[in-house]
Order: sequence, then structure tokens, then C-alpha cells
Amino acid sequence: MLYFGHNLTLYEDTMSILAKRLSVIKPSPTIAVTTKAAELKAAGRDVIGLGAGEPDFDTPDFIKDAATAAMKRGETKYTAVDGTPALKDAVIGKFKRENGLEYKRENITVGTGGKQVLYNALMASLNPGDEVIIPAPYWVSYPDMTLLAEGTPVFVKCPESNGFKLKPEDLDKAITPKTKWLILNSPSNPTGAAYTRAEMKALTDVLLKHPHVWVMSDDIYEHLTYDGFEFYTPAQVEPKLHDRTLTVNGVSKAYAMTGWRIGYAAGPKELIKAMAVIQSQSTSNPSSISQAAAVAALNGDQSFLKGWKDTYQKRRDLVVGMLNQAEGVTCPTPEGAFYVYASCAGCLGKETPDGKLIENDTDFVNYLLDAQGIACVQGEAFGLSPYFRISYATSDQALMEACGRIQKACAALKKRAAA
Repeated sequence: MLYFGHNLTLYEDTMSILAKRLSVIKPSPTIAVTTKAAELKAAGRDVIGLGAGEPDFDTPDFIKDAATAAMKRGETKYTAVDGTPALKDAVIGKFKRENGLEYKRENITVGTGGKQVLYNALMASLNPGDEVIIPAPYWVSYPDMTLLAEGTPVFVKCPESNGFKLKPEDLDKAITPKTKWLILNSPSNPTGAAYTRAEMKALTDVLLKHPHVWVMSDDIYEHLTYDGFEFYTPAQVEPKLHDRTLTVNGVSKAYAMTGWRIGYAAGPKELIKAMAVIQSQSTSNPSSISQAAAVAALNGDQSFLKGWKDTYQKRRDLVVGMLNQAEGVTCPTPEGAFYVYASCAGCLGKETPDGKLIENDTDFVNYLLDAQGIACVQGEAFGLSPYFRISYATSDQALMEACGRIQKACAALKKRAAA
């Protein structure tokens, strides 16, 4: 009893040191799924992980060669807090060349991944009670980063009947005097939905009526669109929003550089300066080696991207086709990114072979993992149920096997007998 009491005291002392702000957030569900899949594999389970949003392609050699050359030149020291001049110039060139947007170095920030850039912006701009409009389904980190910055997430449901996209009338209704930001992610994680120029213009027209609302455009999947879809970013569509838009991007997804940790953004000078202050007191500069690699990625030959896109599109079509053959599952075809957001509504209310009731999408993805070793993420994590997200950034063989197992799992579900 004394031993138990001693440990209870230690537990209470440990918990007392933790900040209260942690009570309003949770660990990333997508990272949790990936971690669990890796642990099960290490324990000998046959698991196919479809939770991570990470390209299975290797970083192109010319990018790796640029990193090696930078090390040989001795570029292994601290850099400017929010990016080297060379990388800022490469970012400026990218925005002008691909998006028709004009910026100077003072308008550019570079962080350790797009996530840090988004976090810095929210921390630098939100006061307690400021509202951030987040269309749902959403990337899992938007709400929690908003809460950490003492802002208030305002969710706007974007159902499948709307193509998982924000409608201008719904945006207009969600805006209040407390609204500080609208976060737009196109193509979207988790749905792959992307806004046409006309759809984006309809949203920017609403924003023009509300000059106190800023736009945070997360364009990380810009280069991953299919079937000839043309990408547009808000400040490109509506130049009048240029001075209240933060356009965020990075090299992680398009260039298969997730581990290099380089994200960047362009925006008004005063916001960029404030974000640099946040970064100076947290991580300081991104890796000097990674920055050199990112310069090569942005300035180098982009032709390889088409081959990767073609591969992703074939994988998308494979997954959509096979999931739509699974009993109780329907899967729309996304315009971009490398995810599908499939409905499992037809599986709810059914029982697993061992008698467990599938009541929601969390039950469904747990069943897929337990019964067939398929790791994916429940729609609840993204704010819209009953769905599940699958990343198809993996091999055709793994996707075929995984979708076949999902078909088997769904076929094994039975309607619950009447009481």
C-alpha cells in the first residue's frame, strides 16, 4: 500500500507540471495510426499501413546531390531565422512562375515544414476569442493549432453532396465580427477535393465583403491534381486579397521530401516579420542542408512530376474502383492529393463475425485493423462521419491487397438479428 501511495504521489506531482492548454488538444490521429501500424508490424502482424500522407517515391537524385554539395561547401552553420536568401529567391520565383504572384524577400518565410509555418501564423496573429473558420472535413492539425493559439475553431460542414467543398453562402453565414482567418486547403487532406477557378472566385467574392477576414491558403498538394484539373490559389484568383492572404506551401508532398522538413509561405510583411519572431524563440532556422535541397527542388527540372502524377492517378482509380465494390462502402473520385475519403455508412449497424456492433467509423476502422490488418484513419478525426481516409501513396501491389482485404472484411459483416 505504501508503494502504491508513493507512486500515486509521483503521478500527481508529474501531472501538476503539465500546462492546462494540453487539455484542449490531442495527439495527431494520423500519426497515431501510422505509429500503431508500425508497432504491430514490429510485433509480427501482417499490417498494410494506409494512414500516412507520405509519398513512397524517393527524393530525386538531383535534390539529394544539391544537399551533398552544400555540405561540401561548408553550408552547415546557422542561417537567417526564416530562410536563406537563396531559398527565399527560389520561393519568389516559384510563386511568380506557377501562380502569377509577386513578392519580395520580406514577404517570404521558411519553416521546418508547412505545419510550423501554419502554427507560426496562428500564434503570431490570434488573440483569445478570435475565430478561425475551418471547413470540415479538415486536416487534423488545424483545430488543435488554433486552440493552442487561444483561438476558437468554427467548423463549417462540407458534405459529400457539395463535393466536400465550402459553399459561398455557408462561408458568409459563418463569418462574424470575431472572425480572423479562413483556412482553405485545396486539394484537400483528407478528401482530395479541389476548387475550380469559378468555385474559388465565389469564395473570394464573399471575402471581399468582409475586409477583417484573412485567408490562410494551404496549397501543399498543389502539384497533385488529376484529369487535367487546373489549380488556383485565392490571391491568384482575387488580387485584391493579396495583402490579407498567407499562401502556404512546401516541398514535402510534391518532391517526396517529407523528412527534409521545409515549408514556406508568402504574405504581408508585418505578418511575416511576426512569424519570424515566433520561430526565433522556438526552433530558429530550418536545417541549412535541407534549405539547399529545397532550392534545387524549386529551381530544378520539374518534368519528373508528371510521371509521378500519372502513377498517383492510376492508383487513385484502382482504389476508387475496388472500394466501390466493397459491400456497404461508397467512394467518390477526388480531384487531387493522394487520399480517398470513402463512406462506410452502409456498414453501420452491422455485426462483425465475433458479434461486435459497428456503430461508427471508428468501430469500422478498428475492425479493419483487427480483422484484416488494414490501418486507415476514421472520418471522426477529420470532422465528418461516417467516412474513412485511405492514402494511396504506396505501391499498386499493396493497394490491391489492401482493398481486397477491405472487400473481404465488408462481406463478412452481417445484419444484426431483430430482437
